[in-house]
This record gives sequence, C-alpha cells and structure tokens, in this order.
Amino acid sequence: MTRLLARHALLPDGWQRDVLLEWDEGGSLTAVRPAADDAHAARAQWVVPGMINLHSHAFQRALAGLTEVAGDTPDSFWSWRELMYRFAQRITPEQMQTIAAQLYVECLRHGYTAVCEFHYLQRDPDGALYADPAETARRVIAAARETGIGISMLPVLYAYAGFGEQALRPEQRRFRTDAGDVLRIVAALENERDAQVEVGAAPHSLRAASVAQIRTLIDGLPAARPLHIHIAEQMAEVEQCLAYAARRPVQYLMEQLSIDARWCLVHATHLSADECTAIARSGAVAGLCPTTEANLGDGLFPLVDFLAQGGRFGVGSDSHVSQSPVEELRWLEYGQRLRHQSRNVAAQPQQRRVGDFLWQAALAGGAQAAGRPLGQLAPGARADLLVLDAGHPNLAGAAPEHVLGSLVFSGNDNLVRDVLCGGRWVVRGGRHARQEEIGARFKAACAALRSA
Repeated sequence: MTRLLARHALLPDGWQRDVLLEWDEGGSLTAVRPAADDAHAARAQWVVPGMINLHSHAFQRALAGLTEVAGDTPDSFWSWRELMYRFAQRITPEQMQTIAAQLYVECLRHGYTAVCEFHYLQRDPDGALYADPAETARRVIAAARETGIGISMLPVLYAYAGFGEQALRPEQRRFRTDAGDVLRIVAALENERDAQVEVGAAPHSLRAASVAQIRTLIDGLPAARPLHIHIAEQMAEVEQCLAYAARRPVQYLMEQLSIDARWCLVHATHLSADECTAIARSGAVAGLCPTTEANLGDGLFPLVDFLAQGGRFGVGSDSHVSQSPVEELRWLEYGQRLRHQSRNVAAQPQQRRVGDFLWQAALAGGAQAAGRPLGQLAPGARADLLVLDAGHPNLAGAAPEHVLGSLVFSGNDNLVRDVLCGGRWVVRGGRHARQEEIGARFKAACAALRSA
C-alpha cells in the first residue's frame, strides 16, 4: 500500500482531520490532502512525522549499562571515556554492523525514523586503515539499510588528543584521521548516497581537530553537506580552550570559521550569554542529547535563553543509554524545570503546549541537521511517519491538542504502534520486521565482546 488515511495527522500547520497521505515507490510523499476519503486506503487514528536522531555513536550501544560503577575518584565524562576506549579496541567491523542494526531497530520502534551517525571508529585495532577506507562506515550504512532507518553518515576528523595538537594516545589509534582521510571516506561513500542515505562530515571537536584541518575539510566537502561538531560539552573543555586560545570554545569556533545552517553544534552545554546568542543568530542547530548529558554529568543547556533568541535545536541519543525520542524531549524539559524551578518552561508565545512545541521544533532542527527532506508530512518530504497506538489508555478519548503532551509526558509505555520509513513499513504492532533475527546476532556479539 502506498496510501494511508489518517483520522488525525500532524501537518506543518497543525492537526488536520481525514488526511490522505500518498507516497511513491521511492519513498517520498507525493500528496497530503486533508478532508479526504479513500475507501481503499489503509487507515489510522493518530499519525505524526517520525523523529530525527541527530547524534549517534552506534557502537556505544553495546556499552550501555556497563559503566555505572563508581571508581576510587569522582567519576565524570573523562573516566567514562577511558572505559569506552578500551571497549572500542575490540570491536570488529562485523560486530559494529550488528550493534548498529540492533540500535536502529530500537530507535525505529520508539519513533526515530532517521539518524545522524557521528562515526569515528575508522581504523583496524592496530591503527591501520582498512583496504577500503570506508569499511566501517559502510558497515553502519548497511545496518541502516537492513533495518530501514534513514541515515546521514558523518565520518569524523579526529587527529589530536587535546588542544595544541597533542599527539593521540595509543588507545585512540582506531579513531585517527586527518582531513584528507575524511575526504577520501566521503568520496568512497558517494555511491551509497540515495534518498535514504546522505554523507556529510564531522570534525570531532576543537580538541581533536585543528582549525586549519577543519578549513581543509570544509573546502573539500561538497556544498550543502551537513557538518557536525562536539562543542563545550564539559567545563574541562572550556577551561582547556581558554588556556589554549584565550577564548571559550563556541567563541573560538565562531571567530575562526563561518558557522551557518549547515552546522550542528552538539551539546553546547556550557555557554556564555554571548555564545548562546551567536549560535542562535548563526542558524546552526544545537544538538541536544539530554539522557547522555545526564548520564555523563555534563550539565544543562541554556534552553530558555536560546529559545528566546530564536535558536534551533534537535535531539539525539548519543551513547544510547536511551533509544527513545520521548525520553530525550521529556528530560530536556524536566532539566529546565529543575533549573528554573518552574513548569512548562519550553512553551513559546506561538505554541503554549509544551509537548507540541518540543516535538515540532525537534523535527525541524533534526531535519536541518540531517541534510535530508525530513520532519514533516508534506509533498516532497520522505514518507517517514508514526502511527500511534490509539487503543492505549494514555490516548483514550484524547483530543488532538492533547496527543503530543500525552506522548511526551505520560509514562514509559511506548505509544508508537507502526512505523513507515522511506515508504516502507518497518514496524507493525510495535515489532520490527527483523527484530528477532537482529536481536540474536546482537546477543552473540555482546557475549563475544564481554568475554574478550
């Protein structure tokens, strides 16, 4: 079937009734008609656009839950990172594909229909590039194709261990790339690009890439491709940048490079007022990952000030302690409530319903960060949508204006019933079409990794 009649569908201008959605064999929406009828179309009660996961490190899915043990000194992002390094040394390309496939099944089941993969595990365990420099990136793209999720692959520039071009440590050898390496990977992936796959690039951070390298990467990357970077995630990073450049990270980035709507600044947790304003004015997207930022003890993004200046944001699952966009959005709002000791903090003059604002703003920011036509039920956009479980008690008798509030703020049951991604039904009745097969492979891969 390439048609669906939604009793209620969330369109760019809000909820509409009796919406006929049609898509072509390539997986793009061709018609979206409210107040329609079609006796032969499949039917659904509640339909919303699928969410975009704008920041993912897929291999870290296998690490989730293994780092929640206190050490002898206060734990932080930096102590977590040491455990991640040790884990990353053992993963094979085949295991990487298996882990990514499991993650993407989980993401789809919970309502993500696209992912931006910030991919930095490029080399073999000895630090040599594979015969195909894009070997591991292809593996992750293969996992996306197998599961049906759309992907923006972002090979990472990772040259240094810290500000001032510090040499990489031995445990970082699998990540090592310069601008030329990344551009070769991007070129090698050109034949992977299609309606479901985009390829951009990602300087890992100002710690791991010099400004000169980032400029070389930008100059060599095809125009309009997405660019992502970690920035100002931890106070230690801010302090190191101040010591190196006498500038805070976002201030230094903005002074050295032309930051515009191509960019996604991931985390951006620790900002001065001027930096917050600069990101909002640049048109870049702030890539927020509240569950990972909480798990790592990063801090809270200044959402209220950012939104007051028209800032754009999206959400991602990052280290995958959660695979649910609902949880990211809920904790984005709840963190602000705790910070400001107030309720409904993200409400805006044009949208007083917090769930509606969060979902729709994250759709727009995620689509921009992905560099693909996503995030809305409109002709020309990808046919990525969620059918919510109209039979669930949380949606019983709900009016349209309460649906997204119920989705985001009413408990931990998954309200996503069916998922259409790129015109293909990949989840039905809450189950992915290949859930058992992929799950069995994932269990075997984890058992092998954890026994190594």
